[in-house]
Amino acid sequence: MAQVKVYALRSSLSTLKDALSDAIHESLIEAFGMPRDKKFQRFIALDRDDFVFPPDRSDNYTIVEISVFEGRSAAAKRQLIMAMFSRVGAATGLSTQDLEITIFETPRANWGIRGKPGDELALSYAVNV
Repeated sequence: MAQVKVYALRSSLSTLKDALSDAIHESLIEAFGMPRDKKFQRFIALDRDDFVFPPDRSDNYTIVEISVFEGRSAAAKRQLIMAMFSRVGAATGLSTQDLEITIFETPRANWGIRGKPGDELALSYAVNV
């Protein structure tokens, strides 16, 4: 399971969203072995007054937060981060300076999905990669 939240200025997100969505999901498939049909993403378009960031970032500054079950290795998380920098940059033109990625891991028991605690779910993919 991976829940993705993307924050960016409304003006840039409107043109980047589709390519960004595909690049993020392809990176999750590559690094974490996520199933192609398990795409959970939210795009939060912010007005300039609601998004404060340093002057060394452009109007394309984008934050990606990924919440996942705990269990991925440090190597798999590094692979995801590097795949995202590569894929997102190629697909959208975002510079590495304008892309920040955070991975949040929580125990499966802290998730509620399809009427069950996450640690009671039978998954079709491995978490310990």
